Amino acid sequence: MILQSLSLANFRYYGKRAFQFSPQTTLIIGPNASGKTNILEAIMFCATGKSFRADADREAIAWDQDIARVKTQIDTTSLELMLTHGEVQRQKAPLKKYLVNGVARRMVDFVGNLRAVLFWPEHLELVTDSPSLRRRYLDSVLVQIDREYRRNLQSYERGLRQRNSLLDRINEGLASRSQLLFWDQLLIASGGYLTDARGGFIDFINKNTDFSLKYDKSVISQNRLEQYAEEEVAAKATLVGPHRDDFIMYKNGRELGKFGSRGEQRLAILWLKLAELEFITERSREAGSGSARPILLLDDIFSELDRDHRKIVVGLIGKQQTIITSADRDIMSTVPKDVKVIEL
Repeated sequence: MILQSLSLANFRYYGKRAFQFSPQTTLIIGPNASGKTNILEAIMFCATGKSFRADADREAIAWDQDIARVKTQIDTTSLELMLTHGEVQRQKAPLKKYLVNGVARRMVDFVGNLRAVLFWPEHLELVTDSPSLRRRYLDSVLVQIDREYRRNLQSYERGLRQRNSLLDRINEGLASRSQLLFWDQLLIASGGYLTDARGGFIDFINKNTDFSLKYDKSVISQNRLEQYAEEEVAAKATLVGPHRDDFIMYKNGRELGKFGSRGEQRLAILWLKLAELEFITERSREAGSGSARPILLLDDIFSELDRDHRKIVVGLIGKQQTIITSADRDIMSTVPKDVKVIEL
């Protein structure tokens, strides 16, 4: 799998811009706020169908524009994603449109054509930040290699919105509890798949290491929904299920979020990302998607790592196509000599 090119139109700071990448290593150099991370965000949009940095994907649309476009060429496959605010030239439009080789596709058929692993400084907060960040991380990995995960995640998220809306109406006396049955069954079926897939990924991560993850899963079942029936109506929200999942990082039995040093937390994230790289590689091979490793994206990560940890990351660069961003030109002495350089 080789990412050959990326074209952007009205995406973040870019009005119109195209980039060509080396099949080995590409280094993107530029000062802070020059748009380096935007390039990696666009690539990850094509890998996962979502932004890794925005609360709403439409925030990636350039100011005062109706539509943004991201297009990538991977080997013989063209992927294009269009983002809107729901309206283009005063006409109703989908918030997202996905195209594979110029043909409109559903998100479940679009995602997975490009597989990538991203290191960026904010990932260091996976240890200490909110559970929602860790859930998004799990999803960003699994959607790339499991079509059924993508389908069940979409089904679960839609069903959750509908069930919560119904709980609101029940609270107001405008609907009956019997109307929950359909949504209960949908969430139990879809949620069970998500739980099993997340558990399988975490089991893979926990192989042969001093670090470990504890999966704090919120299993959804009819019994648990009935257990929280009154509380859910009062809260107007579904209180159990994978949308409440979390995981906790440990080193030698110590919870890193509470008792780990900053250095230990950084090393844990590095370990997690290395394992993610191997997980996507292995699962892609098992699914018959070829033996190519995912593209490695390194967003100014060297500024966050000490010398020893930098060496670990540098050792990865030659194993797959790698795209690196940095504001520091001195990084040239760290990366391979035949690196392609893009200056912003």
